[in-house]
Amino acid sequence: MATATASRLAVLAPRPLPPAPGRRRPRHAPAPGGAPARRRALSAAPRGRVLCLAAPAPAAASTTDAGQDRLQKVPISNIRNFCIIAHIDHGKSTLADKLLELTGTVQKREMKEQFLDNMDLERERGITIKLQAARMRYIMNEEPYCLNLIDTPGHVDFSYEVSRSLAACEGALLVVDASQGVEAQTLANVYLALENNLEIIPVLNKIDLPGAEPDRVAQEIEEIIGLDCSDAIRCSAKEGVGIIEILDALVTKIPPPKDTSKDPLRALIFDSYYDPYRGVIVYFRVIDGSIKKGDKICFMANGKEYVADEIGVLSPNQMQVDELYAGEVGYLSASIRSVADARVGDTITHYSKKAASALPGYSEATPMVFCGLFPIDADQFEELREALEKLQLNDAALKFEPESSSAMGFGFRCGFLGLLHMEIVQERLEREYNLNLIITAPSVVYHVICADGETVECSNPSLLPEPGKRRSIEEPYVKIEMLTPKDYIGPIMELAQDRRGEFKEMNFITESRAKIIYELPLAEMVGDFFDQLKSRSKGYASMEYSLVGYRESQLVKLDIQINGDPVEALSTIVHRDKAYSVGRALTQKLKELIPRQMFRVPIQACIGTKVIASEALSAIRKDVLSKCYGGDITRKKKLLKKQAEGKKRMKAIGRVDVPQEAFMAVLKLEKEVL
Repeated sequence: MATATASRLAVLAPRPLPPAPGRRRPRHAPAPGGAPARRRALSAAPRGRVLCLAAPAPAAASTTDAGQDRLQKVPISNIRNFCIIAHIDHGKSTLADKLLELTGTVQKREMKEQFLDNMDLERERGITIKLQAARMRYIMNEEPYCLNLIDTPGHVDFSYEVSRSLAACEGALLVVDASQGVEAQTLANVYLALENNLEIIPVLNKIDLPGAEPDRVAQEIEEIIGLDCSDAIRCSAKEGVGIIEILDALVTKIPPPKDTSKDPLRALIFDSYYDPYRGVIVYFRVIDGSIKKGDKICFMANGKEYVADEIGVLSPNQMQVDELYAGEVGYLSASIRSVADARVGDTITHYSKKAASALPGYSEATPMVFCGLFPIDADQFEELREALEKLQLNDAALKFEPESSSAMGFGFRCGFLGLLHMEIVQERLEREYNLNLIITAPSVVYHVICADGETVECSNPSLLPEPGKRRSIEEPYVKIEMLTPKDYIGPIMELAQDRRGEFKEMNFITESRAKIIYELPLAEMVGDFFDQLKSRSKGYASMEYSLVGYRESQLVKLDIQINGDPVEALSTIVHRDKAYSVGRALTQKLKELIPRQMFRVPIQACIGTKVIASEALSAIRKDVLSKCYGGDITRKKKLLKKQAEGKKRMKAIGRVDVPQEAFMAVLKLEKEVL
């Protein structure tokens, strides 16, 4: 009994401290505890609370140690540039976290979920909005490798970010959820990667889920995409399963960049942002040559010259280095104060030894959805302009131009890639730049064929030519591909038909999933189409769309008149079949919101001069007969006639001010009914 008690105490006793530096233990003095005590501790190990005797696995230890030396140079043949592409919520960010942790790039104590998603907005919504770069060091067969990762967004509205990432890489990890399978954005991203001639490595993620079917999903990828999945990596990013296999595949399957370090410098800018203290910070990939700290550089698009004050790598935080050469990814700070000087897609070269030609860069993003952005406080107009310029530097797909409105003053007409993109830009402007904004209802660009044969682009209803001056109006059509389980085919087809969609084809990609293709007007899709798709399919359907061209439609301009005066800010372009329902909804809403006047106020929805829906605010009437206690009726008639004449005169010269709250509510209503 005494022996067992002693052994328990030996395990639980604190470990003796080593002797202080400079003091040696006497030669004949026994080590603290001695061998018998150690043996007793080992024999009683199962009964103790903590006994750390197991050494870490050698592979993991060496990998983590390698992460601390990630600034050391490696041969160009040992560099691998890759990105992660997938549909939204298939585990890209979690996989990136595990790669950073396992390679020792980020210490475990500093680790947090969605490590590369550094915006509050990304963390709140659980989505990736901005591409992020990170440099990792990995040891394989005692050979060090430099892995440059670019994490990309998964939502269709941020596909421009994905295309820019792919142009800076030689390979891509295609992550597919083993429980959900191939989705619409999975296909879109694969096609983007194939256009850039990238090596694609299929990865089946979330195999730890109870509903995971990796065999079925691997077969789906082979049948739909055509990728060989015989050696597809099966992993669980959350549990850390299969991560070493992914790192090994990156080294063995992705080709290294070409060795062009002796050529004149050419570096492609794939992202940038504005720092209030250091100016514009540029993220770039060195395609040819090398760049050193202190070099005089030139931007080839505009010829501007700067000195590279600081260069470095993103790992994932900025870490300074003295030189970057062909194949490497890094950042550059050169005290660039003008946001227009360093644009995404531009080429950096040396001032003294310029390259013969610039890199192809990126194709311009084509905005799909337009809306007006107006500051609530008119004094914030210049602040809004500066904020948009800085945000455009970080978000190259954003387009804007000045606009004025009689109701809301001066603002900007902005173009976006989709509704989520529009929503994210609005929130970033309000959070990062402390602006209070009004957003008009989203609209699209129409082509107006004038009577003289000229074609005019119109994104704002107030700029639409008069009916007598136009021959027809064309609206943009999109090809929309919807992937859905077979149980929801009916409701989804009904939704597309209601939105003036034209059925093209339907095929079953597997026994239980179908792909439905429609062509429908973009104006019908910029409302709540995506929300309706998700609700009718209980969240299982996904969609991808692309512009297919313009077609002539029966479109009309719906004007709102208040007391006979048109309110341009509330005008919309709608299809003739929907004009009555939209007009009725708008007039009823305005009747609730506009305060009553001393005279009767008609609220009318008109197409040209024809009124299609009307409501009226009754006048506030003073009781002019209160002072009459009897007497002749002619006296009362005289007072009522005098009041009517006054109200008639007041209506002729009176003006109805529409309150800001009414505009806000009507704009919200327009988003719902259009």
